[in-house]
Amino acid sequence: MLPIVEDFVQRFKLEDFVVVADSGLMSKSNITQLQSGGYKYIVGALIKNETEEIKRNILSLEKHDNEFHELKKGDSRLIVSYSSLRATKDKYNREKGVKRLQKAYKTGNITKENINKRGYNKFLEISDNIKVIINEEKIHEDEKWDGLKGYITNTTLSAKDVYEQYNGLWVVEKAFRITKGTLEIRPMFHFTPRRIEAHVCICFVAYKVYK
Repeated sequence: MLPIVEDFVQRFKLEDFVVVADSGLMSKSNITQLQSGGYKYIVGALIKNETEEIKRNILSLEKHDNEFHELKKGDSRLIVSYSSLRATKDKYNREKGVKRLQKAYKTGNITKENINKRGYNKFLEISDNIKVIINEEKIHEDEKWDGLKGYITNTTLSAKDVYEQYNGLWVVEKAFRITKGTLEIRPMFHFTPRRIEAHVCICFVAYKVYK
């Protein structure tokens, strides 16, 4: 991660900037490297994997839309937000995943050989008699986190600014998704090949500049 950031800084002569990344791209090692290099960052936090003390503090927070809470995490700040819309989405996705597990369980498609902890398989466990079961306690525990999202940063930005900067990632992610598929263009009103080609060329260049 650090070599990529340093190369980017040198190529574009950057001075004051913040590295914003999804939690899936930033390991503890990468965060440590950014800190040692003196770089500012905003990273999605895996709040369910935090220490027991931090998790207790998070779950004790009052849950209101558009409110932010800040916790200390080493030399960084852990910003926690709550969204009722996110809570509804979390609940829907979990219930959908559990129903899929229950269906697979009833048909005998889940065995101790193919059990893993990916996705909603985290709600499965192997009982003492070597039988795969759905752990209702884990499902209930997961419900407590509905709507909660965390962000780790070493910046001095306000909690709201940290939240807004991180949420801007969808623009970048959308740009990369577009490049993996067919580039769609709005209807054009040109009839000659030269004008059509020019229109498409302008659209493509504009997209590259935006990206």
